[in-house]
Formats: sequence, structure tokens, C-alpha cells
Amino acid sequence: MPILNAFNISHQFDNGELLFEHLSITMNTTRVGLVGKNGVGKSILASMLTGKITPSSGLVNRPNSFATYHQQPSELLSNDLNIAQFIGKDRILEALRQIEAGNCDSRWFDLINDEWELEAQLSKELSSIGLPQDPYFPCAKLSGGQMARLQLWQLFNKRVDLLILDEPSNHLDREAKQWLIESMNQFDGSILLISHDRQLLQEMDEIWELSRLGLQVFGGNYDFYATQKQTERQAVERQLASVNKQQKRLEEQYQRNQEKAAQRASQGNTLRKNGSQSKILLDGKKESAEGRASNRNKSAQLRQAHLERKELALKSRQEQLSPQKLYLLDTHNRSRKVVSIYDGILSFGRKQPITLQIFANDKMHLLGRNGSGKSTLLKTLLGNSTLSQGELQVSTPLYYLDQHFGIIKHELSLLDNLLALCHGIKISDARTLLAGIGFRRDSVHRLGQTLSGGEKMKLAMLIASHQATHPLLLLDEPDNHLDLDSKIMLAEALNAYQGGYVLISHDQSFAEESGVNRHFDLD
Repeated sequence: MPILNAFNISHQFDNGELLFEHLSITMNTTRVGLVGKNGVGKSILASMLTGKITPSSGLVNRPNSFATYHQQPSELLSNDLNIAQFIGKDRILEALRQIEAGNCDSRWFDLINDEWELEAQLSKELSSIGLPQDPYFPCAKLSGGQMARLQLWQLFNKRVDLLILDEPSNHLDREAKQWLIESMNQFDGSILLISHDRQLLQEMDEIWELSRLGLQVFGGNYDFYATQKQTERQAVERQLASVNKQQKRLEEQYQRNQEKAAQRASQGNTLRKNGSQSKILLDGKKESAEGRASNRNKSAQLRQAHLERKELALKSRQEQLSPQKLYLLDTHNRSRKVVSIYDGILSFGRKQPITLQIFANDKMHLLGRNGSGKSTLLKTLLGNSTLSQGELQVSTPLYYLDQHFGIIKHELSLLDNLLALCHGIKISDARTLLAGIGFRRDSVHRLGQTLSGGEKMKLAMLIASHQATHPLLLLDEPDNHLDLDSKIMLAEALNAYQGGYVLISHDQSFAEESGVNRHFDLD
């Protein structure tokens, strides 16, 4: 009995554009990873599978119970819930307080039932997952990683048949990610994981890849998927080379046939002029030759059309398989000191004094557990937060890239964003840069508000790295919303980048591939 299935589902935007169509899905294994490039519709597909979005066509059969984790900024940021209220234990804790205060009303005893040790048990569990032990701690004051872990912890404690996890490892530090893997392995139900995290995808039994060409199923974990993709990429390249070779041979044969036909026509004209053969015989030969030539041309045209269709299909597949290129502006190698902190204490996070110097060409990986103050340190460098004590000196322009891509103007197109935010850039250069991240021709006119998280991040990286002032880049988890190919592409670009940056990322492999040459740990 399938855990989940869907038949011929499609999604069409209000403007008539089709995102995908006629997808059929059957989930038989208990651990499935869904991957695909940014913007192909993974989150929309997940919303269809849960019933949050109705398909434009098709049918979805869901399990009796399911729960979903979304990667979007949590509503907990904008309300005043505390931890106990969020997990639904506030009434029981209130009942315990009332009875401790001498209130013997029976309704308090009914609320408690058999959870007399709840407060101590809750404090212990919160501590074990890296959260404040106080159940009344405001959720809005949690770090991004702590908030993610709280939401995931609540989901793993639910008794549901299926969990759909949309980018659950975003914002999680190494310890939290390991906790997530262990929690996934211990969960009794099935899991559909939407992720670009290779470590998490390695735990899956099956990989689904969504692309513009449809949904492809790979029966294994990430390593199996990556091997199959490489094999497919090489096969497509061989087939394309074979098609191009056949096209060239066909063109050469056509040219030879044309030359032979011209020679025969010339010989016929010579015979006709000198009268050595009868006109009736020559006309018959000419008609026969023209008929054979016509048949050859028709056959060649059919063959050429077939090869062109095959070439188009292979190039479309090759485009899906080929990595994109992100070009970051090179700056001169500089070794001067641009940031200095002396005995500084952050307003949030680490309470021990920090002494730190950053040079203009440093590629620094900023480490630390969730809640240690990594984002606070970047905001302090920008002047959006102040040190509780100590001294800060900044002698270079800074450019901050936050986790929610705030620099992108939603009402402007990709092209207009790049032109407006990168002073002096030419339209032709802007189009070249956008083509490198997958936006060609009319797609450069898509509005910022229509972009997926990963597409916004790639655009934001272009904008940040093409500032005329050559700033020190402050990168707050830039890899969080990137697909697998884009994450590799960004790492390669950062590795080749001649300027400096401070990088927050919990993906150690990504940081190493990005060419970091310094580490600073806030723990």
C-alpha cells in the first residue's frame, strides 16, 4: 500500500504559465529525498501533496495523518508565544503552579492527569536539544537554529504517518544537524525530505529529482543519485556528439549529391547540344535522375528533421544537467587590516570578551553553536547592534547579505535590480551575469517577488559582489536556500573570489569548498 500517491497533477500560474504538468508520484519507501534546481516547484509540489495548494489538474491521495515543516521564516518571529505555549503545555504548567500555591480546584488536577513531573522533564528535554531550559522563554528571542530545532522537535513527537520536511537543516549547527539525523532515523513514520543537504540526503532510501522535464526517480541515497547523474551527463554528451557527427555526414552527403547532380546535368546538356543521343532518351534520363534526386532530398530532409528533434531534446536535457556559473567581481589582493575588535562583548550570545582582527583579503569562516551570536557579530560590524563593552574599529565598506535576501526589491525585475543596485554596470554585462545563473532572454524580466529562495540568493550574491566600493562581504548562511548544483557553483565562485568575506555556514563541506583560510569560533 503506497504511503502517498498523486496522478497527473499540474500547476499553472494565474498568468497561464505552467510550472509542471502531468506528474504522477508513488511513495513506497519510508525515506525519500526530493531534490531539484531552485524554481522548479519543489515547495509548491509539497504544498499540493499536503493539500495546502489544489492542483490545477490531477488527484492526490494522502495518508491519514501527516505534518509539515516549512523553510519560510517562522510566525514565531512576529508573536509573543513562549516555548510552553508553542508546544501546548502551558495549561498543564499553570495547573501545577496553582496546586503548588494551594488551589485544590478539581479542574487543575484533571488538566495535569499523570504529568506531575512535566516541568522537570520539559526542562531536561529542552536542555538536551540546545534550547533554554525555561519553558516560559519567548520564542521570538530564539536564534534561527534554536527556532528550527524547537519546531522540528515538536513534529518528531507527533504520531503521524508522514512528515514532509522542507529544508529542515537550514540554520542548524553541526550538533543540531546530527540531532536531526538521529531524530529522522528514530521516527516511526515515513519522511519526505526536501533538501539540498548532502549529509541528510545520504540517509534516504530513494531520491526524486524534479526538473523542467518532469520527475525522475533514483533508487538509492545521495551517492547513488550523484553517480547516476554523472553517468547520465556523460551519456547525453556522447549522444549529442553522435548526433552532431551524423548531421555533419548528412550535410556532406547532400553536398556530394548536389555536385553529382550538377555534373550529370552538365553532361546531359553537352549530349543534347552535340546531338549524339535522341532528345526523347535524354528527357527520360533527366526525368529519372530528377525523381531519384527528389527522393534522396526528401529522405535527407526527413533524416535531418529527426536529428534536429533529437538534438533539441538532448540539449534540453544537457541544460538541466550542466552546472551554472556565478561570476563574482575580482578585486585586488589586499592585506590591510579592515576590522578590529578589542575585548568586545556582544549584546547577544557569547559573554566572553572577543579580540579579533580581519584583513581585507581574509576568507573567514565564523563558527559557533546556534545562539552563540554569529549573526549578532555581523550586525555589530554593520553598526546595527552595539557592543556591551569593548572597542570596535571598521575601516572598509561592508556589504551584508541576510538570510532573507532583503536587498532585493520585489517590485523590480532581475535585470532592473542588478542595474539599480550595481552602480555603473552595463545592460550587456548584467545580462551576461544573469545568464550565468540561469536567466536568459525574457526571463531577466521576472519580478523579484516571483523568485524562489535560491534564485533570490544567487541574484543577491551577484549584487553584493559587484559593488563599486569592493566591500568586505558579510555572508549570513548564503547556502541555506541553494540547490545542490547552485551550492557547488557558489562555493567555486567564492573560492575564486579575490576579495574578502566573513562566512556563516553550518555546512563544513561548503565552507571548505569556498576556500576559507581562517576560522573564528564563538563557542
